[in-house]
Amino acid sequence: MNVRRIVGSATRIAVALLVILLFAWFFGIRMPERNPSKAAVLNETEISLRTELVTDVQKLAGEIGERNMNRYPQLLAAADFIEASMTSAGLKPQRVSYELRGRACHNIEVEIRGTSPEVFVIGAHYDSVFGCPGANDNGSGVAALLALARRFAGKSARQTLRFVAFVNEEPPYFQSEEMGSFVYAKRCQARGDRITGMISLETIGYFSDAPGSQKYPGAGLGFFYPSKGNFIGFAANTSSRSLLRATVAAFRKAGRLPCEGAALPAAIPGIGWSDQWSFWQCGYPAIMVTDTAPFRYPHYHEPTDTSEKLDYDRFALVVSGMESVIKDLAQ
Repeated sequence: MNVRRIVGSATRIAVALLVILLFAWFFGIRMPERNPSKAAVLNETEISLRTELVTDVQKLAGEIGERNMNRYPQLLAAADFIEASMTSAGLKPQRVSYELRGRACHNIEVEIRGTSPEVFVIGAHYDSVFGCPGANDNGSGVAALLALARRFAGKSARQTLRFVAFVNEEPPYFQSEEMGSFVYAKRCQARGDRITGMISLETIGYFSDAPGSQKYPGAGLGFFYPSKGNFIGFAANTSSRSLLRATVAAFRKAGRLPCEGAALPAAIPGIGWSDQWSFWQCGYPAIMVTDTAPFRYPHYHEPTDTSEKLDYDRFALVVSGMESVIKDLAQ
């Protein structure tokens, strides 16, 4: 009798777990459109883009280096560089500033006006963690932000585009009201800005074809996703599922690089680990584009996160694909 009860309980548990996994797959993991099987060959435009990305990452992680409140002059130098880069592209950046520990901190924003009152935000944080030059985290995101802003300069879209470089994403400000993105999102909320979506560019330059190079925050997720870190990831909370699916569909249609997506509870490690978290707190849909950072990149938050570690060919394909995504979503 006890054996029957044990077998019955084990069966019910197994069935419940299967139902949970199927539910997660159908609502949070299953993504639209056919996924490219391999990275595309760079075209002439993407080769030029690759050069831009190399130059900007080397500037941030090499010439400027570690940039945070402990390295305040370098943090200001990074803000100056971002502002100058946007100005050189014919854009008109502005500093959206706030005070922290008696010092001025600056989010750098550029706006390309659309024909509707709706706003779409593309963002990346430019600070680096203590003791780290931050080439991939997050020089890669900032370089992508600048490249995308250049490509939309002087162009029109239905929605207004805002390209924003955020300060103070890393600890001790991570997921707190002192994050630059949280300050920015709260101001947008207070003004009643109609933000239809936000994309956070976070650690997007490292790829590996080695078996087992890709890890996940839970063993169950590895059942659904590749074991090689040769794709770009898109992550969102469950409330941002529609934005995530639209983004993945547009990226896959561009056909530049394999990608995977997940709309999962924000409590799962990694899902909320960037500036999109701040926009969730204000009720805005937001997603993160990422190479999955600590689940793949061996130099994450280390002094060895230097510019030569990045795969600039596939990095360029990510940015090229995101240009197509923004065009699609902003229209």
